[in-house]
Amino acid sequence: MSAPQSEAFKAAVIDSKKLTSKPSNEDLLEIYALYKVGTGESFESATKPGMFDLKAGSPLPQRLGKAKYNAWSKLNDDSLTPEEAQAKYVAKIEEMKATYGYDADKQPEAVGASA
Repeated sequence: MSAPQSEAFKAAVIDSKKLTSKPSNEDLLEIYALYKVGTGESFESATKPGMFDLKAGSPLPQRLGKAKYNAWSKLNDDSLTPEEAQAKYVAKIEEMKATYGYDADKQPEAVGASA
């Protein structure tokens, strides 16, 4: 079930792709989990990465697949509503813009993408 998305959340998602330097893995995991909860994605239907699942459902190595799953699991355990997660996502992106730099004119690119 997807959750309605606020305009501020939609704008923050776009802004996250205009950071001028690569965020830390911790920050990337946090916004990943907040995004998942904020969009209403069902954690219960997510498949836990297996011990030998080298791709973990994405082009990232297994350890990142498990880290992403665990970050999402923690927020799920905290019983955050989609609206609360969206507000936290917006605040986190504003914090990251100050930390990592932000260029409103930059062509959006995937957060954490390598050059």
